[in-house]
Amino acid sequence: MKLAVVGAGIAGRLLSWRLSKLGYDVELFDKQKKGEQQACSFAAAGILSPLAELEMAELDIYTLGNRSMTLYPRWLSELSTPVFFQQKGSLVTAHGSDKVELEHFYRVVKRKVGTKDSEQALIEKISVSEKEDDLSHLGEGLFLPTEGQIDPIELMDSLFNDLNKAKNVKIHNGVTINHIANHKVETQDGDKAFDWVFDCRGLGAQSDLPLRAVRGELIWLKAPDVEIKHLTRLIHPRYKIYVVPRPDNVYLVGATEIESEDYSPVSVRSSLELLSAAYSVHRGFGEARIIKNVVNCRPALPNNLPLIKTENGLTQINGLYRHGILLGPAVVEKAIEAFVQETKQDVRKVQYAN
Repeated sequence: MKLAVVGAGIAGRLLSWRLSKLGYDVELFDKQKKGEQQACSFAAAGILSPLAELEMAELDIYTLGNRSMTLYPRWLSELSTPVFFQQKGSLVTAHGSDKVELEHFYRVVKRKVGTKDSEQALIEKISVSEKEDDLSHLGEGLFLPTEGQIDPIELMDSLFNDLNKAKNVKIHNGVTINHIANHKVETQDGDKAFDWVFDCRGLGAQSDLPLRAVRGELIWLKAPDVEIKHLTRLIHPRYKIYVVPRPDNVYLVGATEIESEDYSPVSVRSSLELLSAAYSVHRGFGEARIIKNVVNCRPALPNNLPLIKTENGLTQINGLYRHGILLGPAVVEKAIEAFVQETKQDVRKVQYAN
């Protein structure tokens, strides 16, 4: 079968890669020129925390996120170039005056995840100093041992490299998509017919889906005086920041979530809030150097849940919101399963995909 994947964000690249490994002929359409990194996946922090997301998200996010945590180690081992990935767990804490917010977080997550002993063990009340000596001033906190992180840029690049080398994949860069229909992709160069089309355009599909843009801002810091090993979330009544450790004393600080399709640079207000909060977590951030600021907009549907819609000749994958990196593998797996069932393909193929 000849398949088209439109959109080269995390969903489009993962999907194209898995389909190519299943032996399908795939054409991947990307509106960006080769080498550009404008997809929102490049601006993600790479947080893999399905449990922590439960405070604000539906249980579906937790279920899909857990499935992705199972798939990631397996799929990353199949890529030809290494991708930074670790699963050391995450910390959630708060300053003394905000501990009531931390307790609220704990109760909400416990209620949503259920009451089974095996599930309760996924969130532990601890002294923060047990995991991070430098953060002992924060007192009590929560430890979520199954959570982790990944480098989205390395993941996106590694997927592109393998797709570029695959003999059954053709990549179209810098292509303007005029319309997508069942079995058909309409570009500025004309129409192309396919046995099946997968629409992974994100906000590019606003004419077909009730999507809205959610702006996110991220600051990269080089902080030689900081030694934080775990992904750390700081609970605050007005904003909640995360500090994501990377190799070589690099830290990603983010939290902002603005209902706006605005791609302009990081605002002064956001910078002040993020950096002040980071400094309150660790004084060593006071001498850190700002490496870069990143802004992008994520596609979200009214219910903030991902969409996988399959019908004759067309699959729509969208609405990954701020969970694209976390949900990517699980969403792609479900999309392939639905495609296989709809087209009555050999079930052994989807077993291999899993």
